[in-house]
This record gives sequence, structure tokens and C-alpha cells, in this order.
Amino acid sequence: MSVGSATATDLVHQIFDLQRTLRCVVTAHMARVPDVGMAVQGVMRFIGEGETRATHLAARLGVSAPVLSRHVAELEELGFVTRRPDPADGRAQLLALTERGTAKLHEFEEQRSVRLRDYLADWSEADALEASQVINKLTESLKDSIRATAAGSTTTDQTA
Repeated sequence: MSVGSATATDLVHQIFDLQRTLRCVVTAHMARVPDVGMAVQGVMRFIGEGETRATHLAARLGVSAPVLSRHVAELEELGFVTRRPDPADGRAQLLALTERGTAKLHEFEEQRSVRLRDYLADWSEADALEASQVINKLTESLKDSIRATAAGSTTTDQTA
């Protein structure tokens, strides 16, 4: 049960269209609320899922250590993130949201939720749930494929 070439091409186009549309929505919103940029909000979201090492967070976000370091420095300066030594490895640091950071993250998420509900006013709850399930399935499939490809290249590199 494979996806056909035309369907895959159409799906790629739809994903790009969605990305562009989301950028427009974000850009319009950020012009009205110049608080913390969307990239930094994304960092906060992942840190908000639980204390984590910076190296793991950078890998999960698909960014370099210097890029993440700049985002974390900005979040620290704003009082949203704290660092502490990792008890399992004194050279590593663990990142966590402060109470202020957690409150700010909830504020961001509520703002986005309100905007999305407004934009999707003509959708039913069933439509939104179906879209969420399909997007989640797509995301997980892509992540699984990326992991499998990375594992295959690591195995190939080691055997060469």
C-alpha cells in the first residue's frame, strides 16, 4: 500500500502551501504583538515539556548548538528559562522553564488557540479532530522515516 507519485507531489505542494500560510498568519500576529519570536516560543514549548539537556533540545529542534544557545540566552535574559548542571554529567546543563516562563508559555498557547479558533470558525469539532489526527500521523511517519534513514546511514558509516 504505497503512495503514488502524483499524490506525493500534491501532498508536498499542500505542505508548502500550509507552511507559507502559517508564516503569513504568524507574521501578521507578530506585527501586533512584538513579544518573543516564534522560534523562541518553539524552544519554550519543548523545554516546557520537561527539563532537558541543551544538546537533546537542539537535535529535537533540528538547529545547531549556537542557534539554540542564542535562543536560550534570550529566554534566560527574559527570566523564562533557567539552567542547572546535569547531575548525571557535570559538563552538561539541564534547561527548564521558570514559573514566569511557564506562565508566558501558557499565555502564548492561549493566544494561538484563540486565533486558530477564530480562523476555523466554519469548521466543526469533528473537522478539527480529523485534521489533528492526520497531521499527527504525517508528522510521526516523517519522524520515523528520518530516524530510520539516520540509523541506516550510521550503520552504513560504521561498516564502511
